Amino acid sequence: MKNSTFIASLALVCLLFLSTNVNAQKFAKLDKSPMDAAAYPASYKEPNKLIKVIYSRPQLKDRALSKLAPNDKVWRTGANEAPTITLYKDMKIAGKAVKAGEYSLFTIPGDKSWTIILSKDVNVWGAYAYNEANDVVRVKADVTTANDALEAFSIVFDDNAVMHLGWDKVRVAVPFTE
Repeated sequence: MKNSTFIASLALVCLLFLSTNVNAQKFAKLDKSPMDAAAYPASYKEPNKLIKVIYSRPQLKDRALSKLAPNDKVWRTGANEAPTITLYKDMKIAGKAVKAGEYSLFTIPGDKSWTIILSKDVNVWGAYAYNEANDVVRVKADVTTANDALEAFSIVFDDNAVMHLGWDKVRVAVPFTE
């Protein structure tokens, strides 16, 4: 009897130890540049999206925009991985035709205009391995200056399928059409 009580007690201790270990899982802290998504149509009431961008949102944190997204250099258009832009049907970007598919979104910032690049290279970290030979399309988009500053890099689509990029007081609009 003593032996079976000992075995039962030992089994209970082992079970408690295992359940404590399972609950001790460590989770990563919140990313400093959290992921976000922008889509067109933007309304959640419209289930059939034509465009979706998944990107990470770096913060200025008292740093100069020119240091984070330098002019005249290919930028990953956010943080971490290069954003993925999915076109669910053939579209035109600033008048240039692009087939439906998944692409990476790169940009080359400038004072007066940005170059918007869709690349067939997907699932890439940053712009370190960017290869111009894999560009699907490049278009220019004018820079405007807003009165209000955005702390976090942001992408949003308006009701006319224009993708707006904004960070600090810089704003860039990229029109999409069917």
